[in-house]
Amino acid sequence: MTEEFLHFVWQFGLFERTNLKAFTGEKIDILQTGRYNSDAGPDFFNARIRINGIEWAGNVEIHLRSSDWKKHGHSNDSAYNNVILHVVEEYDTDIFTKENVPVPTLKLNYNKSVLENYRILYGSVGNIACSRYLQNISNDVFNFYFPSLAVERLEQRTHNIKESLINSGNNWEEVFYRSVARNFGFRVNSQPFAMLAESISLKVLAKQKNNLLQIEAILFGQSGLLPKNADHPYIKSLCAEYAFLKSKFTLVPLQNSVWKFLRVRPVNFPTVRIAQFAALVHQSSALFSKITEQKDLESLINLFSLKASSYWDLHYAFEKPSPDVPKSLGRESIQTIIINTVIPFMFLYGSEKGKKEISDRAIKFLEMLPAEKNTIIRQWTGLNIKATSALESQALIQLYNNYCMNRKCLQCKAGTAIIRSTKQLI
Repeated sequence: MTEEFLHFVWQFGLFERTNLKAFTGEKIDILQTGRYNSDAGPDFFNARIRINGIEWAGNVEIHLRSSDWKKHGHSNDSAYNNVILHVVEEYDTDIFTKENVPVPTLKLNYNKSVLENYRILYGSVGNIACSRYLQNISNDVFNFYFPSLAVERLEQRTHNIKESLINSGNNWEEVFYRSVARNFGFRVNSQPFAMLAESISLKVLAKQKNNLLQIEAILFGQSGLLPKNADHPYIKSLCAEYAFLKSKFTLVPLQNSVWKFLRVRPVNFPTVRIAQFAALVHQSSALFSKITEQKDLESLINLFSLKASSYWDLHYAFEKPSPDVPKSLGRESIQTIIINTVIPFMFLYGSEKGKKEISDRAIKFLEMLPAEKNTIIRQWTGLNIKATSALESQALIQLYNNYCMNRKCLQCKAGTAIIRSTKQLI
């Protein structure tokens, strides 16, 4: 038994509401349970309770035992003076406000099947507690839930962006450049890519924007992956350019050991991704500004349609030949970058600048993009919960990471639907 469960029962009215009496004998009628408060102070605000025929408006506090009122210090806290009803699982003492006014205390009587369903879910084995019971609820629950989950995930992801904007003096282009760079690492090398972007500002790269070789030289040199002794003219040119630019801008390169090649598909080798990232920087001046102007998804995708320079047609890594294949950034990779970086930035920019049309466009693009394919989505698919768009796959990722993994079944619409069911789980 937890207070959280009692909050849930009270919030959704899953308790006996007739012939209610406080332990001190007052007749109680619940008119409105109030608004749940997740911050400091009483648990429910603005409740309406009729006590002995007189209607009261005020707050409700909920505890496992009535003595918890004193234990939690409410007897000496004036913030609890306007509590009109104390709701408990177990009564073991009378309670009073700081002004020494007695507070009626009511025992919460509820259907025990709700408690058993709650216990069964919390005791379930596996990451998705309700996996065995999803057939008990309608698919409409998820369909209505997806949009709010997707927005919740977007809002959560913008927290780090806001922090970075503050640290950068509100430089949207610089922060976007760093975020896109991290995304080019595609999980395995995301941290080294973030370190690479931090080691060389967009302002410095922009000074070389008309010279792809110089951009490549800076990025490869800073990565620590540039060979020191090589015969190939391209590599020699990179080394010469980097030596000059390193001295000019007082650059300090990374250790090449930070990069991961092991168990990485050659097309995702950091060398290939750095070459592609250099091409993006070269062809995209004021990239974020251009992104905010795009009205349709295909135009947005085209901004990221690029290929690495010709040396990489025949290589996946320096001095290691490959079949002759242009190293273009694939559509699936572009979609991943748009989902994980572009859309959160658009959503936040629209909100911060009062341009709702840009925030709305970010949501629209999510709805238009295909659903992601990853281990989390495959788990949901195995339970017959299928994402048909990136908005729905983002929603399912949010549900899994923030609710399922933390056993927040009482805050989840699917979990609460199952718990509230009069059908006993087995």
